[in-house]
Amino acid sequence: MATAYKILGQVAPSATTETDLYLVPAATETIVSTIVVANRAATDATFRITISPDGAATANSQYLAYDVSCGGNGINAFTFGITMNASDKIRVYASSANLTFSAFGTELS
Repeated sequence: MATAYKILGQVAPSATTETDLYLVPAATETIVSTIVVANRAATDATFRITISPDGAATANSQYLAYDVSCGGNGINAFTFGITMNASDKIRVYASSANLTFSAFGTELS
């Protein structure tokens, strides 16, 4: 089984639009080590993060973060260790178009 330590995904979504950050490729398992949210503006914003098994529609049970505040020009970093299977997705949502999301981890294929 090959191991790749990598940036899993980076996205700066439009405001109030749920956006895919990462989709686990076929025949792959992933361990998400860290997700970082960076606010590129001086004003506060909020964000959401979900893990959707098999890419299912977002449900209340999937939220890791819900309307969490990110201060102006600040960052929020989450260290997890989340295990994901092929077709699972990380989705993000931001109240402002000034947030950037980055996911880091390991793919096993």
